[in-house]
Amino acid sequence: MNRLNPETTPRHELRAERARRNRDAALAAFVSRKAEIDGMLARLQALSDDHFNVGPDEVNWSHVGSLGHIAERLADITAFAFGEDAPDA
Repeated sequence: MNRLNPETTPRHELRAERARRNRDAALAAFVSRKAEIDGMLARLQALSDDHFNVGPDEVNWSHVGSLGHIAERLADITAFAFGEDAPDA
């Protein structure tokens, strides 16, 4: 990557170049975070597809409580993502 020479390049070009590099870095960070979230969602979906590793004869109230905890956290995340009010606790 060519860097501009601050002694010979007008300031507006230097600022524009810094802004471009900043946007590029933000885009790379965004794509990385999105991939991180996609991975977590895929893991959660696989776990849900497997009934959270609990067979029908094994279900007890602790499993219900665990799913309630997960549901509460996902409700908060969903409300945040869609700009909605957080659900009542």
